[in-house]
Amino acid sequence: MSGGTSLFVKLTPGEDGRWVAEVPALPGCISQGDTKADALTNVREAALLCLDDLVERGLPVPDESSSELDRIAV
Repeated sequence: MSGGTSLFVKLTPGEDGRWVAEVPALPGCISQGDTKADALTNVREAALLCLDDLVERGLPVPDESSSELDRIAV
């Protein structure tokens, strides 16, 4: 699959000191790395595999390129 899809990634520190990266739009698409950069690289590879699988199965590909992410205090 070629580029062009934009997805949000949630980064959280893991209990073991590594970073956990998750793509909420692709359930189950999670990876980790020793640094944030490693985690992002690894989850990008996982996301590409997930997207390829969606395309092969004829399922819609999520695209969050027009979405915004913000934070609120509660």
